[in-house]
Amino acid sequence: MAEIDTPYLLIDIPVAVAQYRRIAAAFPGTPVYYAVKANPEPLLVRELVAAGCHFDVASRNEVDLCLSAGAPPATLSFGNTIKKSDDIAYAYGKGVRVFAFDSLGEVEKLAEHAPGATVICRVLASSQGARWPLSRKFGCAPEMAIDLIRWAARHGLDPAGICFHVGSQQLDPARWEPSIADAALLYAKLRSEGIALRLLNCGGGFPVDYLAPCPPILAYADAIAAAVDRHFGTARPELMIEPGRYIAAPCGVLHTEVVLVSRKSYADEPRWVYLDVGRFGGLAETEDEAIRYRMTTPYDGTRTGPVILAGPTCDSVDILYQNTTYDLPLALRPGDQVRIHGTGAYTATYASVGFNGFPPLRTIVRGR
Repeated sequence: MAEIDTPYLLIDIPVAVAQYRRIAAAFPGTPVYYAVKANPEPLLVRELVAAGCHFDVASRNEVDLCLSAGAPPATLSFGNTIKKSDDIAYAYGKGVRVFAFDSLGEVEKLAEHAPGATVICRVLASSQGARWPLSRKFGCAPEMAIDLIRWAARHGLDPAGICFHVGSQQLDPARWEPSIADAALLYAKLRSEGIALRLLNCGGGFPVDYLAPCPPILAYADAIAAAVDRHFGTARPELMIEPGRYIAAPCGVLHTEVVLVSRKSYADEPRWVYLDVGRFGGLAETEDEAIRYRMTTPYDGTRTGPVILAGPTCDSVDILYQNTTYDLPLALRPGDQVRIHGTGAYTATYASVGFNGFPPLRTIVRGR
């Protein structure tokens, strides 16, 4: 590849497709809905369509992206629980028939603008054990979910089941079981009232290796299957999953350049290494040093020392790592390139449009 100005994200599409096939094999018979927000690169979506993937979309633009890539409308699930009425009607008009909700106001919009649609109620779940925990912004309590599902059934919608999300980069395979146990009780209660839920969306959260390795995907698949068998028994529902990070993250390497190496005092041991990309350029998940990326340099294997890593902008929060131990080669100088691995998900889409005049992070695609 010819020399290209940094920073840029290089993504390798076959790596993402291989990740899709890996998680699909771990969950046989379970449709895999790729969370498009992780990386909406059009070629990536087209290749996932060709591989048989389904898609979790969050906006009308993502609906259009998937449809233009050849995805049948039946393979789309509008998983965002906060939707404008116009966007619901737009997606419904395009053939999308599966929608998520977590409040009375949202299910009322669905009844009006997506009549007869299949709906899934999102229930609150614990994010303990996740490197990128999810807040209380999405989901409702199980007792509220029961009332909302009853309302949906009375108003012409097709309540299919519930969904939950245990947090992104979830390192504990056992974290799904409490939500599955809650779901089993909820399903049994509604079944006794004549509302037969048939689908359980176990969400995403499946992790990838960053600076430290994580459990293999089969550990998660086995834990989920065992929990479903234990709590549902013969009333086992169909499953669906919504990985984003697991599919996209390993396919990306962020290429960045060292801008400055400095110290804050003569006695200061850690060097400050400033890169030409930071939290505003796509590395938002370094907030609280939650996601700890692996890095390589041209001097790997030589003598190293501790560093604090920061971005190039005039904002004091643009510091990537100062508490997590990173040791980089002492030979590192301005102009040297650093490669940040596992950055295919939640990077380019998080980049600011032009903070401090820096352009958004470019994506360069390596195809088949």
